[in-house]
Amino acid sequence: MTTTRMNTALDAVLQQNVGRHGGSPGVVAMATGRERNFYEGAAGVRELGKDGAMTTDTVLALFSTTKALAGVCLMQLVEEGLVRLDDPAGHYVPEIDELQVLDGFDADGQPRTRAPRRRITLNDLMLHTSGLGYEFFSHDDLRFRTARGIPTVVSSSLPSIRTVLLHDPGAAWTYGVNMDWAGLVIENLRGRRLGEVMRERVFEPLGMQDIAFTMNESMAQRRATIHDRAADGRLTPLPDLALPQPAVMDCGGHGLYGTVGEYMKFIRMMLNDGAGPHGRVLRPETVAALCQDGLAAMGLSAGGWTSSIPSLSNTGEFFPGTDKGWGHTFMLNREATPSGRPAGSPMWAGLANCYYWIDRRNGIGGYWGTQILPFQDTASYPGFVEFETAVYHHR
Repeated sequence: MTTTRMNTALDAVLQQNVGRHGGSPGVVAMATGRERNFYEGAAGVRELGKDGAMTTDTVLALFSTTKALAGVCLMQLVEEGLVRLDDPAGHYVPEIDELQVLDGFDADGQPRTRAPRRRITLNDLMLHTSGLGYEFFSHDDLRFRTARGIPTVVSSSLPSIRTVLLHDPGAAWTYGVNMDWAGLVIENLRGRRLGEVMRERVFEPLGMQDIAFTMNESMAQRRATIHDRAADGRLTPLPDLALPQPAVMDCGGHGLYGTVGEYMKFIRMMLNDGAGPHGRVLRPETVAALCQDGLAAMGLSAGGWTSSIPSLSNTGEFFPGTDKGWGHTFMLNREATPSGRPAGSPMWAGLANCYYWIDRRNGIGGYWGTQILPFQDTASYPGFVEFETAVYHHR
């Protein structure tokens, strides 16, 4: 198919997504090969009720699509021989060894805890097998936080990740604040904030500029507003809802703001075995290791999630019925998806309905960016699936 016909087809996906009743307020989507983006599009508005159009340089809260970037920074430490993935994380952040395993609640609603059967390793943090969770995906984590007065993770603060282990390390896959702790490991070993490490070791080699934990004035002026979707489907802009600025803590699990175009440069690095336009970020064998399914050898799978805070996330799963593992640090589909993505391809998402995939076999990647809560939105997530499907159908 010609580029013009492909662009027309993908433009239609975006326009239909924002134009349908109850659709997304605005979306930015891009697809890339190994050399360059072959599609860039935007539709809708940055905020409902205002004239500002969603554009390809709109800045989004990336939320958990931050995790893969932090994972790269940790793997750089592995490459340099400064850490091993089987090292206890407490060697580098002693506070993590203070965390206890939740053992239920007493009659007064107070949590009972015990010591974990083994220490949390760096590999546990990368694979989300430490036992750490998120309050919006775990009723028990939310109840523990409430009982102990622990702030929400979106406060982006150290107290917010000093929570409880929902199971012993290595016993299960539980998605949570693991990469925020990994970010602290990186900071302690590099002697600088995570954002500075990312800037020097990831952003500069890849030519990424419009991406940071603390937005500059230009980025702030281009930021899209997060919208809330009520149970009846009505969307309400939340212009004051943003991660703390300046950032209190550079959270490796959710803290970055950036444009979709900048994230595409990261995806291309993954497609090119670690090479960037201004320098190598990772060795080819390290990129391959990032994309290894670390759960398979443990007899574990990555699955769906149950919402404990409906305003932040719906209960859901990506491609139910498709077996899934986890790499360092993103989901891997163990079989081909209905959208056309081959087995073993990394993908993940961000809380405000951002989604990406990286198909290293075919040299294709994409990112679908909206700003809506709760997660797995009824319009945005199907739009992502339609976009990915259309990319494979028309390529």
